Amino acid sequence: MIINSLLDTDLYKLTMMQSVLHQFPGTNVTYEFKCRNSGIDLKPIIKEVKEEIKHLCTLHFSEEELSFLNKLSFISTDFIQFLRIFKLNEDFITISEDDFGVTIKGPWLHTILFEVPVLSIINEVYFRYTVENPDFEKGRRRLNEKIDLIKDSNSTDLNFKFSDFGTRRRFSRQWHKDIVSILKNEVPGNLFGTSNVLLAKDLDLTPIGTMAHEWLMACQNLGPKLADSQKHALEVWVQEYRGDLGIALSDVVGFDAFLNDFDLYFAKLFDGCRHDSGDPYDWCSKLIAHYKKLKINPMTKNAVFSDGLNFKKAIDIASVFKGKILTSFGIGTNLTNDLGYTPLQIVIKMVECENSPVAKISDSSGKQMCNDPDFLKYLKKVYKIQGDTV
Repeated sequence: MIINSLLDTDLYKLTMMQSVLHQFPGTNVTYEFKCRNSGIDLKPIIKEVKEEIKHLCTLHFSEEELSFLNKLSFISTDFIQFLRIFKLNEDFITISEDDFGVTIKGPWLHTILFEVPVLSIINEVYFRYTVENPDFEKGRRRLNEKIDLIKDSNSTDLNFKFSDFGTRRRFSRQWHKDIVSILKNEVPGNLFGTSNVLLAKDLDLTPIGTMAHEWLMACQNLGPKLADSQKHALEVWVQEYRGDLGIALSDVVGFDAFLNDFDLYFAKLFDGCRHDSGDPYDWCSKLIAHYKKLKINPMTKNAVFSDGLNFKKAIDIASVFKGKILTSFGIGTNLTNDLGYTPLQIVIKMVECENSPVAKISDSSGKQMCNDPDFLKYLKKVYKIQGDTV
């Protein structure tokens, strides 16, 4: 089977899950699946995907896995005890036979871990179905080209740092592990870690991750008022982690609106921000200017980039902002699904929290998921966002 451990997920799902346990344990949510590729028919793989999800829902955390999590300073004892009895419930996920519509609906605490393994399952089953004899040699050649780029950057004293962010869209579980193992051996000084907790455990790497879009989106309905939803999300995070996991996601209602909320208080409390949409050069320039305006030295802060990167672009960004701000990069699809086949652009996003709509207003077109146009219009009005880019 594709998923054989509940640790085979991204760290930020577990860090958010712990926060949900402590801050919002009774909250109910709805997630929906979206494939952004045109002309892709996933209906032929429904049966196998369902079988894989059924297996996923039989898994539980082992004592060895819990011991690994317990060594992470930001994971609490009561959360470990909760995970000891945790299992995913098949009743909370449905797949429509007509259009491969995936819906996850139920308590946030009990549904939050579905997203990453389900996306991994869909990817791997799809490529099993469409690629009879994968060209792993081509994949290895492409990986070697990436490694050469990284080693060349080392000759310029760039201090280029990146992490594997490729779990959700990987070609396969085994290919993912092979890739990360090779990188650990070839460029250990550049590979900062991996978002995949199981690989971090098995390969003795640092698990990387803080929060995802759903954290700030849910707070659109969980905070005191919509206009303060970002501030509420960041404040609750700070109260939960007390200085750990200090990278704030910056594009849930657009970067300009984020900076309006990211005042001196938050700018000092958080170690930096993560870019996930819009032009990365403009974003970083604005972030640096914002820190300077607040009289904070940008070289004490981190700019983390994670939006559809390849290594050439990431190294160029690192070069442009060298000496201006600390940079690091999370690279996903281009790392774990680059064998020459068109990767699936698939996501699972929260669309409701407490039976009310939530939305993300991205700085890139095509990245929005909101089922209620009226709510989206109201959200844009509250945050004074002009134009149609979502």
